[in-house]
Amino acid sequence: MLKQSTQNPEKWLDEHGDYLFRYAMFRLNDQSLAEDIVQETFLSALRAIDSFAGKSTERTWFVSILKNKIIDYYRKVGRQGKKVDLSFRDDDDSDDFQENGFWKMDRAPSDWGDTPEKAMEKKEFYEILQKCLDLLPERISQVFTLRQIDGINSKKICKEFEISSSNLWVTLHRARSQLRRCLDINWFGLEEK
Repeated sequence: MLKQSTQNPEKWLDEHGDYLFRYAMFRLNDQSLAEDIVQETFLSALRAIDSFAGKSTERTWFVSILKNKIIDYYRKVGRQGKKVDLSFRDDDDSDDFQENGFWKMDRAPSDWGDTPEKAMEKKEFYEILQKCLDLLPERISQVFTLRQIDGINSKKICKEFEISSSNLWVTLHRARSQLRRCLDINWFGLEEK
C-alpha cells in the first residue's frame, strides 16, 4: 500500500523538497540549476506515480529520479563539447609514495581521529568538502561526485563524459589527491606539506 503522501503529491515539496534541494546543490553547486532539476524530479515523479510500487521509501524513489536528472544534465553539458580537463593540476604527486606503493610517512593522509562516517555527519565537514570540491575544475568535481559520492558505476560515467576508463582513473586519482590536501589544510588544520 502506498503512503498517503504518494497519493497526495501536494505534500511532496514540504516533505522532501529541502532534502532533494540540498542533495542537488551538493552535486551541482548552482542554486538555480538545483531548483530546476528538483522541479523536474517532482514533475517526473508525478508522471510516473502509478509506477511507484512502494518497494522503497518515497524519498529513495525521488533520489533515484533526481540522480538520473543530474546525469541527464551532465550528458547534455558533455554533448555541448566540454571535455574533462585532466591537466588541472601541475603537481606531481609521485613523491607521495614509496616504490612499493605505500605512502611515505611524511606524506600520508592525516588521521581523521573519527571514523569517516562520523565526520561526514558533521555539517561543517560538508561545507569544507564542498569548498574543496569547488576548487577543482567543474568537470573533475562532477566526475568525482558521481563516482565517489553517488556511487554511479565507472562505465556509465565514462560513457556520459566520453572519457576512457584510464582517463577516469587518472581524474579520480588527481581529484582525491587534491581533496586530501585541501581537507588536510581546511578540515584538519594542518599546514601544507
